[in-house]
Amino acid sequence: MTDEKPDPFADLDDYVALPRLGGLVMSPDGERLAVGVTTLCSKKKRYVTALWDVDPTGRRPARRLTRGAKGESGAAFTPSGDLLFSSVRPGEESDDDAPAALWLLPAAGGEARTVAQRPGGLGGVVVARQAGTVLVGSSVLPSSTDDASEESGRKRRKDGAVAAVLHEGYPVRYWDRDLGPGRTRLYVADPLSGNGSLDGEKPLELRDLTGHVGRALDVEAAWDVSADGSTVVTTWTVPEGCGSERVSVVAIDVASGARTTLADDPDYEYEGPRLSPDGAHVALVSYRRSTPAEPGDSRLAVVPVGGGPVREVTASWDRWPHAIRWKPDGASVVVGADDVGRSPLFRVDVVTGEVTRLTDDDGAYSDHSVSPDGAWVYALRSTIDTPAHPVRVPLGGGAFETLPSPAPRPQVPGTLTEVTATADDGTALRAWLVLPQGVSASDRAPLLLWIHGGPLGSWNTWSWRWNPWVAAARGYAVLLPDPALSTGYGLDFVRRGWSAWGGAPYTDLMALTDAALERDDLDASRTAAMGGSFGGYMANWVAGHTDRFDAIVTHASLWALDQFGPTTDAAYYWQREMTPEMAEANSPHLHADAITSPMLVIHGDKDYRVPIGEGLRLWWDLVSRSGSGDGTTPHKFLYFPDENHWVLAPNHAKVWYATVLAFLDVHVNGRDWQRPELLG
Repeated sequence: MTDEKPDPFADLDDYVALPRLGGLVMSPDGERLAVGVTTLCSKKKRYVTALWDVDPTGRRPARRLTRGAKGESGAAFTPSGDLLFSSVRPGEESDDDAPAALWLLPAAGGEARTVAQRPGGLGGVVVARQAGTVLVGSSVLPSSTDDASEESGRKRRKDGAVAAVLHEGYPVRYWDRDLGPGRTRLYVADPLSGNGSLDGEKPLELRDLTGHVGRALDVEAAWDVSADGSTVVTTWTVPEGCGSERVSVVAIDVASGARTTLADDPDYEYEGPRLSPDGAHVALVSYRRSTPAEPGDSRLAVVPVGGGPVREVTASWDRWPHAIRWKPDGASVVVGADDVGRSPLFRVDVVTGEVTRLTDDDGAYSDHSVSPDGAWVYALRSTIDTPAHPVRVPLGGGAFETLPSPAPRPQVPGTLTEVTATADDGTALRAWLVLPQGVSASDRAPLLLWIHGGPLGSWNTWSWRWNPWVAAARGYAVLLPDPALSTGYGLDFVRRGWSAWGGAPYTDLMALTDAALERDDLDASRTAAMGGSFGGYMANWVAGHTDRFDAIVTHASLWALDQFGPTTDAAYYWQREMTPEMAEANSPHLHADAITSPMLVIHGDKDYRVPIGEGLRLWWDLVSRSGSGDGTTPHKFLYFPDENHWVLAPNHAKVWYATVLAFLDVHVNGRDWQRPELLG
């Protein structure tokens, strides 16, 4: 199925209006799937997410379930098939800061209704597959002693227009949000009525399971509950000296609230805990922390809930697992892992560590669930040229099957191929190459080198935020390389660029660019480079080390590493690699005098991962070196006062793409500057 419009990538209004899928979940009986579909609101100024029903058998079309004006998130099924989700809806507070309540949509049909609410909102709902115990997170003020004091405390802050937060530890912010004043606690509701459904209109009675635990559950905490509802496992942040912290895993007895540490080691961190079907073991990702000399390493591990050592299962597998899901028999798990420009699904035997690849296509699989009979894995599948859509994969082997999707898949304006090269040290390199329609030896396309962020990442999936097909619709070929530090090629491939960002990552990019330009349908005289986050860092490094590119676009980029390290949101993490010596040897700002390519700098003021100071300092270093007596400069600075690391608002996304394309048109294609209309 394709979109009705022949090329929605050629018009930015059409592009930002394309529906996006995410968050596929399965009911405990395997009879239902729910997925979030994000679309423009009626005024086209923001995105909202609705929940849709997808048939696991693929026989009936997808059906819309919710229509909240502000959207829904965090869906989970009860044992009887009722659907729980978080939402802010009419009848609650109408301002943008209103907390999300927990809603229930009955399996038998009817209207959704509120079943739980708290002043700090509710989210991250998980339900016990058999017992129906509900587990949910909520933000609570440190001074609160009960629900009444929590409500009055928040009211005083709101009525007094107080936004200040008193911090007594680190960190103070994360990616795009300020931390505090509330801290996350876990709440449970005792098992639902006998058939797993709620009793009439009676709301859930939430019970505080953790109490005030400081920042233990802040940021990216992940939790799970056993099928019988007796045990909760969750990641648990442990403060360390010198502003650092590590992540452990604990088990909590639901009846008493007693907490037991299952995995905690100063040299490791743990992610994504999942309880086995019988509740006896926890599968998790064990991450060996990095040092200035060595990158970290991730492995699948298993630990008994009753206590015992953390046993690494995939010590001999040179890939990094994520998103663990148990098979019903408890003998193996299904995980995702980056692998040579793809992100397949794998089955891992938890006793022997044997790894079996389940998908052999170019897809990247996410949000996967294993059916109760162990026959299928349901997931969202995407590729570089296909956005996420629901599929099922036979666990016994075979090709994936596409399920009816709530959103038609757009037809991309071009084709996809691969480019290979050999690095200076003999390492095999590869990249995806997006080719526009109509490209040929007689009608050669300009090349846009697009560098991924991370730095631990890979070009292996569709991206709405960094979409190469928007450029392809304007005639550009787009090179999507995986240089040193990219994931999916083994630990040694990461090690090649560790603490040496300006070394192998840079030379790998140039080698792949050279290989691409050997094609007779690409124009080596018209080239540009761009990237965001770490990709922006590399764009800055490229700008200071070669004049081969006609233009360079750098988004949310690291510029002065000595400044970035202490001001980013998680300085303790970067300090493990970014020693003063590493920062000095690899900082792009030290090569500002060598920059000759025109640069477009883009930065959001609410970016806490790469603070705005990086963009401001880069902009000053560029304009102060422009050398023009009349104050003009070939460089430009696109500044978003209210955007973060990614630039998410629909109209801002349009401004972003329009400005990038206009800038490239001037310097790559020799056209006159056309100021984007939305910029006035």
